Formats: sequence, C-alpha cells, structure tokens
Amino acid sequence: MKILIVGVGKIGSTLLSGLVSEGHDVVAIDSSAVVLEQVANVYDVMSLCGNGADSDVLEEAGARDADLFIAVTGSDEFNMLACFLAKRMGAKYTVARIRTPEYNDTSLDFMRKNLELDFAINPERLSAHDVLNILKFPSAVKIESFTRRQFEMIEIRLRDDSALSGMTLAELRAKYDAKVLVSCVGRGEEVFIPDGSFALKAKDKIGIIAPPQEVQKFLRELGVLKKRSRNVMIVGGGSISRYLAASLLSIGASVKIIEKDEERAAALCEALPKAVVICGDGANQELLLEEGLDKMDAFVALTGMDEENILLSIFATGHGVEKTVAKVNRDEFIALAEKLGVDTVISPKRAVSDVLVSYVRALNNSLGSQVEMLYKLMDEKVEALEFKVASGAHLCDVPLKDLPLKKGVLIAGIVRERRGIAPTGETTILAGDRVVVIAPADLHFNDLEDILR
Repeated sequence: MKILIVGVGKIGSTLLSGLVSEGHDVVAIDSSAVVLEQVANVYDVMSLCGNGADSDVLEEAGARDADLFIAVTGSDEFNMLACFLAKRMGAKYTVARIRTPEYNDTSLDFMRKNLELDFAINPERLSAHDVLNILKFPSAVKIESFTRRQFEMIEIRLRDDSALSGMTLAELRAKYDAKVLVSCVGRGEEVFIPDGSFALKAKDKIGIIAPPQEVQKFLRELGVLKKRSRNVMIVGGGSISRYLAASLLSIGASVKIIEKDEERAAALCEALPKAVVICGDGANQELLLEEGLDKMDAFVALTGMDEENILLSIFATGHGVEKTVAKVNRDEFIALAEKLGVDTVISPKRAVSDVLVSYVRALNNSLGSQVEMLYKLMDEKVEALEFKVASGAHLCDVPLKDLPLKKGVLIAGIVRERRGIAPTGETTILAGDRVVVIAPADLHFNDLEDILR
C-alpha cells in the first residue's frame, strides 16, 4: 500500500517503522528538515519537508493516489485539516490523531462524518485503557481481550518461588483444573511458542490465553490472584492521567494525583472533583510518603520523563506498593525498566502503532479472513491476532491436526456463536468463527490462510 504519514515525532516514527517493516511504500512529511534527515538515515522511505496541510505539498507527496493518509502531528486541528484535504484530493482512507478530551466525547462522531475521516486515534486514551485493565487485574503485567472478551491474553512473570518453576506444560495441564493455554514464554532475550514438553523456569514471562473465568481460576489455584487496585496514586497530570483517573473513579476507586504545574493541577481539580489533586513535585520522595504512598495498592508514574517514571516506580515498590506502572517511550528503556523491577511498562507510541498496523492489515485484505485485532506481546517479538473466518476459506472443515501450519504458529482459541472453544487436534474451523492465532511477529500475517505453509 502507498501510505503518507504527516508528523514524524515519537508516534509518527514508531508507526513509520512498523509500516516499513511490513513492506509498505511510505512517504514521510514533516516541517522539520532535521527530523526528516534522521528518518532518512534509518529507513528507506521518501521524505518531503513542508506543511502537511498545504495542497501543493500533498500533491507533490502523491496524496491523490494514496491508499492511506495518516496525520499524527501534535495539533488535532492540523491533523483533521490535513486529512480532510487529502481525502478531497483522492486519498482512499484517512486517519487522524485526536487527543483533546472534548473532541473525543460527543463531537467526535460529528467531526468524523463531516470531515470524511475514516479513523481517529487517541494515544493517551489507549494508554489509559491499558493501565485501567492492569489495575483491575493486577496479577498480570499485560492484558488484552479478544473476540468481545470471550478470551483474554495475559502476561505474568514467574517469581523465584513459583510453583510452576521446573514444571512442563503437560504437567501443568494435568495438575491444574483451569483450562488455560500457555501460548508463549519470554526468557531473557529469547521468546518461545512452547509445546507440552517445554519446562518453565523462575523469572520466565509467560503468556496465558483462556476465557476470563478460567484465567482467574488458574491464578487463584496458583495463589497469585490479586484483588483490584482500589487506592491509586498517579504522578503526572497529563492527558493519560485525566482519562485514567476518570475511569478509576467511575468504578469506585480512590485516586490521588500529584502534578507540579499549578495551572494543570487546577484544571484537574475542576475536571475530576472526586479525585484528590496535590500540586507538588512527584519526584520529591518525602512528598510521596507524606501523601500515603505506603498505603497505596498501585502507583502509576506518568510524567514526561522516562527515567523519572522508572525510578519513582522502583521507589514505590521499595515502600510496599504491590503494583507499579511506568510510562516509558524510549524503546531502549522498556526492557531496562522491567529488569529493574517495574511491574508494568506502557508505551503510548507502541499502542498506537499496534492499532494502526492492525488497521492497515485489515485494509490490505478487505475480501478475505482479515485481521480484526492485533496485539504485540513479549516485547514485540510475538503477535496475537484475531481473524474472522470468511466463507470459502480453504482451512474450513479440516481438523486442526491435519492443517499444515507454519513453524511457530499456534491456534489458541475459537469463538463460535458467542461460545469460546479451547481447540484440540480434532477441532475444525467453520465460516463465521473468530480465531485467535499466536505467531512470531516477523511473519506479518494479513489473512488467516497465511498461517498455512
């Protein structure tokens, strides 16, 4: 596909990386020649320096015959205008980054319809949603839902004293009643899609997929199921904090936000009257302790500095907080944060990239058994994909044991008529099913039939 990206900051460059790796023809547009030079040094893409909302620039970039136009600059209004112009010039599909909370409420549908905008994406809201899921289910370091919550994929890290250490997956299935599937295992820098003979070790990060009730049953049997976080401290009062706090308050949680900017703190007080907002420096350890850090169920660091978020989360862990979450944008810091003991790391730019790569794959194959959802797991090394099976698919009505699957591919779940099925070798796939597939990320599946050799 021919794809134009306007705005090559943190979000744009991560998205560009993902789309280039999938083999798309990408044109990068930015007003900064320095940024474009950095992009050109890393990626084999066309670049154009100029105003992405200027019709002459869009003409030169090839907006008329673009399959997809994406605007992810820091200005919502600029993004919407650029998409509107590109659509009028002939771009088939348009995507805009829209961050302002007011735009993401009642007016968004109106704007999308009148601006002919195909898709709007909000990195901060996506990130807040991810954090909320984790705080509702703090036993996991990552959680994703498939097929309208019929299946959940969670990642947990095995402790040094874990009962699973040294146990093969076949032994695990025999010992525990819960019907769960260990679909992937991260061990150091390596990632495995294991079979029954695979033996788990302490400190492994394992991906489990099952219906939600079975996941909870398994964690309860294992003795690691934790209650929902009800007292939450958030450091940093940006958009993610605002979305997250509003969601937490709506489910009855107690929220305390620490923000050092007086104007932003005042705005949070007005927007979130049920939250406790403290105007102060969240990096001040004495302030955190004075505000009851050691009595919190969860601590979420959402400042604009990766290093500060990591260190504050480690400090919170040292004072008995069971669940810590840190926002980290720099890729090289993500693995470091996990090694240092941060429970969960979120990256807004990765969240956006996953959603848009999934969207692009669906557009790229609109007639087949296309990708409905896509999640990156195990530090982006594994993909979990949800497909809706089209009628006439070649793998329908064939027992799974007879399908010639590519190496490393696992069919992890099937939903048929709202009923979750844990597949066996005798299970067959039918038209209309939703199928969850686990596979190495470098295979880049667009269609369900891509899983066959």
